Amino acid sequence: MSIPITFIEQGQIWSFPGGIHPPERKQLSNTTPISTLPLASEFYVPLRQHSGEPGELLVSVGDPVLKGQALSAPGLNNALPVHAPTSGTIIAIEPRTIAHPSGLPDTVVVIATDGRDQAVQPQPLPLGSDRVKLIDALRQAGIAGLGGAGFPTAQKLALQRPLEYLIINGVECEPYISADDRLMREYASEILRGTEILLHISGAPKALIALEDNKPDAIDAFKRVLPKYPAMSLRVVPTKYPSGGEKQLIQLLTGRQVPSRGLPIDIGLLMHNVGTAYAVQQAIDEGLPLTQRVVTVTGENVSKPGNYWVPLGTPVAHVLEHAGFTPEKAQKVIMGGPMMGFTLGSLQVPVVKITNCLLVPSSQELAPPRDEMPCIRCGACADVCPAQLLPQQLQWLAKANDYDGLNQQNLFDCIECGACAYVCPSEIPLVHYYRKAKAEIRDIAREKAKSEVARERFEARQQRLEREKEERLERHRQAAEARQQAQQQAVAEGAPNPNDAVQAAIARAKARKAAQAAAAQATEQAAEPKDDNA
Repeated sequence: MSIPITFIEQGQIWSFPGGIHPPERKQLSNTTPISTLPLASEFYVPLRQHSGEPGELLVSVGDPVLKGQALSAPGLNNALPVHAPTSGTIIAIEPRTIAHPSGLPDTVVVIATDGRDQAVQPQPLPLGSDRVKLIDALRQAGIAGLGGAGFPTAQKLALQRPLEYLIINGVECEPYISADDRLMREYASEILRGTEILLHISGAPKALIALEDNKPDAIDAFKRVLPKYPAMSLRVVPTKYPSGGEKQLIQLLTGRQVPSRGLPIDIGLLMHNVGTAYAVQQAIDEGLPLTQRVVTVTGENVSKPGNYWVPLGTPVAHVLEHAGFTPEKAQKVIMGGPMMGFTLGSLQVPVVKITNCLLVPSSQELAPPRDEMPCIRCGACADVCPAQLLPQQLQWLAKANDYDGLNQQNLFDCIECGACAYVCPSEIPLVHYYRKAKAEIRDIAREKAKSEVARERFEARQQRLEREKEERLERHRQAAEARQQAQQQAVAEGAPNPNDAVQAAIARAKARKAAQAAAAQATEQAAEPKDDNA
């Protein structure tokens, strides 16, 4: 249902179903300004740090590189480039473990730092540039959504449909994480300038800047700058998890629901994270590719919790070392927050574009999960689900590998917020089952697509062979008809029967062959030695 724009102009805030109120625990990291880390000795830069295929590799082992130099080129299927986070030399290009829940390896470019941090010459663009040039500049800068999904920003902006609003998401609702909060406090002008660029490219007439009401300093920072931008307005939403989810925030701001399996653009809206808006401003105004981001480092087992500018590709171990990491026995390090993050198997994995937090909790702070117990069918998971799904039913279907049933229950509408697992009295890791089922369904779809391509290729080959066979038969038929017509014409004109001539030629050939055989036999007999006693 379309909501009248006048209601939105008055700042009306709607609600969404479900949601929870976990302890925020943001004060550990949000009280100090963003700091800068010293450079690591080596950087591990994965070719894929976004939603889509990796770019095409441009460098080789032994090549010197400068900060901001492209290591890969954008290509098809949403491929984005990655860039060198500092100057140095490429010492390896090989599969290594990356920051991903699967723990699987991917292609990584390893750069040994030279310590000089020399950069390529930046190439800014004026805002009045052609829209296609601006979108290509964002693609070449490697900008992906920094809110967590990592969808290529240029790809999002290239979709041309009428828009009512651009929404800039600064809600940051997950506990512990304060990277966006500090970014908004310290770089409000740059974020709004990036929003202006996004408005220009997308063609949306207005922008809504959305924050939770637990960020008063960020709200004040925006209020000081917003008068310069009449096409933008501030919207403050109540603190509730997961109000920063794309579909949930849209419902809060407009009262509209994004259709199942749909996108915000389907209802005339486009959403970007505040970190993405800042990166857009840096790419267009300063000509800088995406080589660093703000990362929250927090938890009771670091002595210097806070927010840091971290070059992409920095090993997690290096970040934690400079944050005063003091591990305890069986220490858990989480990339992301406690609700949607995942535990790292190695501290040598790198920080990537979608890394917003490194959480190092003590065992008293976040108790280790207990053993899973049988479901008691209390229904608490369904009560808190912001997508109005049936988590219990989804879990049973996932355990049974009933993929058709999972699709019927709209599994892919699940945003994996973890609210269901948070309230589950049986300690069932519900999101784990959903992620596993989604991965299996995607794998099946990929294999089905490959099989379909192979089948189409086989059928095309069979059709081609059949067509070539029919063409050969047709040529033979036409040749036979031509010979028959020639024979008939010759007979009609009184010429000797061609068939008689053919038979005579065959008889002459046989006679020549017999004469040659007799001559050869006579020659052999003449050459035989004679008996002296004869």
